[in-house]
This record gives sequence, structure tokens and C-alpha cells, in this order.
Amino acid sequence: MQKLVFIVDDNDANLTMAASVLEVEYQVLTMPSAQKMFLLLEKKNPDLILLDIEMPDMTGLEAIVKLKENPKWKEIPVVFLTGWVDEKVIAGALEAGALEVIGKPIVPSVLLDGIRKNIK
Repeated sequence: MQKLVFIVDDNDANLTMAASVLEVEYQVLTMPSAQKMFLLLEKKNPDLILLDIEMPDMTGLEAIVKLKENPKWKEIPVVFLTGWVDEKVIAGALEAGALEVIGKPIVPSVLLDGIRKNIK
């Protein structure tokens, strides 16, 4: 059975690109916000969440804190996707519980490798 990856990003082009890369090996569900992700988490348990850091309403960093506070979801691996790759961003993401930070624009081989090594 294929593993399930949630892709959460407020940018449609990023959702489409990431999904097209990952659908080769995984079942993929895309959503445009962390709020939609939390609604879907009530029904489905992904093997990994690919989460954008910069989103309106709830950032990826706020979302991972909420995820890690919930016993049902705290073990789900999270990989961040961001256009703001610098030491401070990476340190904050890893401190919050992310396993890796992947930069944008999406490089298919880098994305696939990052998911492969972090999925349960």
C-alpha cells in the first residue's frame, strides 16, 4: 500500500509541482492551508506532512507546534518547504520538530530524496 503524504501550501503552483513529483511513489493529498490540514487529520492519518512555512492565517511553524501538542499527531514526520532558507529559519523549524527544511523553488530530485529519507 502506498504511503500517504499531505502537501500543505497556499500557492497552487507549489501544490501542483510537489504533487506531480511525489505522486510517482506516494498517495498525495494537497491542501491550501493549515486549517484544512487539521480538518483532514480528523479523518486521515498521513505518513508524512510536507508543510510550507509562510502561509496566511496560520504559519507552518504555528501548525507544527499544534501538531506536536496533540498525542494523535505528534509522531507524524514533518518536512518544511520554504522560500526563506537561512540559518534562523532552519534552526526554528528543526527546533519546532521538523525533520528537514527543503528550499523553494522545488527541485524534484531534492524533494523526492527529502521525503524518502524522512517518511516512516
